[in-house]
Amino acid sequence: MARAKKVITIHVRDDREKEEFLRELQRLRLPAFIYVHGKLNDLKINIQGTKEEIRDAIHKIREIHNRVRAKLYPDRRGLYRYTIDDLFREAGASVSTPILLKTLELLGETVEVKDGELVTSMPWEEIVELVETLGEYLSDISLQTTRQIREVILPVAVVYDMDPSEVTDLLLELGLAEWKEDKFKYELVKNKEQALEILLNHLKGEENED
Repeated sequence: MARAKKVITIHVRDDREKEEFLRELQRLRLPAFIYVHGKLNDLKINIQGTKEEIRDAIHKIREIHNRVRAKLYPDRRGLYRYTIDDLFREAGASVSTPILLKTLELLGETVEVKDGELVTSMPWEEIVELVETLGEYLSDISLQTTRQIREVILPVAVVYDMDPSEVTDLLLELGLAEWKEDKFKYELVKNKEQALEILLNHLKGEENED
């Protein structure tokens, strides 16, 4: 097969975008050979391989660049777009999407899932930190809780800065959860929407009394 060579230029706005882009580029496993050089905000990417390999590489490089931009800079509505896998990889933790969405919602952030991407008003560094915290909390309670109750405990623990075990105790106290001896797990007595609503009203009430 004939080898070919092509150089494309990627323009980055600042060092943060450059570092993020280069880091993503290093993760790419491509048959084409890629070499990057450039100064300041213009990166020249030298791609060598068959025509097919080069075409594929350019497509993937542009895709990465779009993803990096979408997560670092907000759109006109002030929203960022994240690939959920990127987020979990960066945080070194993963939680179920409903838990992440509910937490962002309770924190007052705009959030939706669109075409497998998370669209939200929370900036990248903050959301990575949020997922790290949720991941830690999850590992604390995952063995003794059902999936449904976790979807109530974790968002509330983060939003009210409580220990997950405190939230669990409060759910028991309010008669919203119970310990199932046969399963060795805490589970909700009511459905999660009701339980969450009662729990939040209780916590807001306590705030108002202060």
